[in-house]
Amino acid sequence: MRHLFARTALPPNVARRPGHRRVRTYAAAGVDRRRTSRALAALLANVGYRAPATSGRPVSLPGHYAGLIRIGRETIAVTTDTVGTKSILAETLGRWEEIGVDAVAVNVNDLASVGARPAGLVDVISCRRADPDVFEQIGRGIYRGLRESRCSLLGGETAIVPELVQGVDVGGTAIGFFPEGRRPVTGARIRRTDVLLGIPSTGLHANGLTLARRIVGASKRRLRARRPGSSRSVGEELLTASRIYVAASEALADQSGTTGFAHISGGGVRNLLRLHPGVQFVLDRWPRPFGLFQWLADTGGVSLEELYQTFNMGIGFVVAVRPSFEAEALRRLWRAGYPDTLVVGHVAPGEGVTMPHFDLTYRSYS
Repeated sequence: MRHLFARTALPPNVARRPGHRRVRTYAAAGVDRRRTSRALAALLANVGYRAPATSGRPVSLPGHYAGLIRIGRETIAVTTDTVGTKSILAETLGRWEEIGVDAVAVNVNDLASVGARPAGLVDVISCRRADPDVFEQIGRGIYRGLRESRCSLLGGETAIVPELVQGVDVGGTAIGFFPEGRRPVTGARIRRTDVLLGIPSTGLHANGLTLARRIVGASKRRLRARRPGSSRSVGEELLTASRIYVAASEALADQSGTTGFAHISGGGVRNLLRLHPGVQFVLDRWPRPFGLFQWLADTGGVSLEELYQTFNMGIGFVVAVRPSFEAEALRRLWRAGYPDTLVVGHVAPGEGVTMPHFDLTYRSYS
């Protein structure tokens, strides 16, 4: 599997430079996080219904990666997500297999973030018309994702809605369970002094594509051009399928030295805030901008603050472990297929996510 991680020097200034277009932000590209947070708060204020105990007991994990519900003696994890605007890139380039992989990855990686083992996925495709060639490619990708995550396809839904959807929207809902003796890994046990291990990504995965596409532009010509130092086109790099982290979770979820998992998806490093509100996540060894990420920063005039709160910046999954378990955790991850895992930081007194070498601090997810 090809990964985009490499150690490079930080450019002198990845924010605005002479000759660059104005500084790009996710909000300017059309994704306003604060407005979205307000909208979600308005929605949640009106969905407070609690089903009777005979229908199961929800486990309160507000803002976490998956919803949990106890049914009898069993705990079930449920998550849902779509590939988002990455499908627009697929349509422009006429390549859809990666989108199928992503439809699985965005869901099973969230299950992995609570230590749940994927059991089944239901896919959903909304489109203006059903194209057999496109569906065949998406199906091949879904198969790849299911095989890697050892998850079954339980069914799906195809909605032909030309009045609502101009392209193709692909996503799904996944369920997971906790094998006998395993408890959910929620981050509640994270302590100050814990070590943070990072597993590299394969690129942007399925997040931040709205901003990335605005930087690159919508033309096929620009997407098919190569950036300096790359053997692949910019479009191919952006379309690279998401890495799946289920095997990493399975290797560590049953170990007492493991205290938290984080899928670094939309929201960048701020995803760590989902795990524990009463500690500070110090990312003093997270990769500096490199490769495609640095090129996007330079081309679009994107600030460091925006980069690290929008893209994964080279790390797709973080594991919090006790210091005494660090060496064993690295060995287990090596055997599970993640030999490129590295230490990216530690947990300290305080609150929020800090990146001392960039003088950045994130206090909230919105």
